[in-house]
Amino acid sequence: MNVLPISFSNRSSGLRSAQLPSSKYTTTAIALHWIMAVAIVSLFAFGLYMHDLPLSPWKLRVYSWHKWAGVTIFILAIARLAWRLANRPPKLPQHMGRAEQFVAHVGHGSLYFLMFAIPLSGWLMSSAKGFQTVLFGMFPIPDLLSKNKELGDLLQTVHWALNMLLAAIVVGHVAAALKHHFINRDDVMTRMLSNHGKS
Repeated sequence: MNVLPISFSNRSSGLRSAQLPSSKYTTTAIALHWIMAVAIVSLFAFGLYMHDLPLSPWKLRVYSWHKWAGVTIFILAIARLAWRLANRPPKLPQHMGRAEQFVAHVGHGSLYFLMFAIPLSGWLMSSAKGFQTVLFGMFPIPDLLSKNKELGDLLQTVHWALNMLLAAIVVGHVAAALKHHFINRDDVMTRMLSNHGKS
């Protein structure tokens, strides 16, 4: 007579544990994090390089590569957000106060926002400036705006400002991770380096 209640209890416990966030990131989350990190930092550095290039066929080619990379990052951002929504991240350490947790959540939210806002602002800028993006030189992406030089210049400023904001937040993100590792001595940074076999 006790078989059914025990079975039901175990099943309920399993459901509850599956809904709780894990203490570690999954392999997919770690891979997406580092792929995005390397891609964003590289593209930012590439953008600084090409910004002051004189107008030439080389600059036009470099700008095309930059836009291709931006589209790729935008697609990766969609994949990362979808994974994040379907897989709850680990909880922040209990020793963190409410203010520190709030700053951490705002920082992460800002990073996700910028991963979408920066490519979109670049796409809008290219459209307004009359330069259609042709992904990998084969797949034309429709323009979002009609050609408008004044708007294109404004969007260029917005694109640059968003990139500067991203750089500042990334620096803060890295500094926070190092603080957790060397001062707080918790697992905030190490759990994004290895999941010890969790898929």
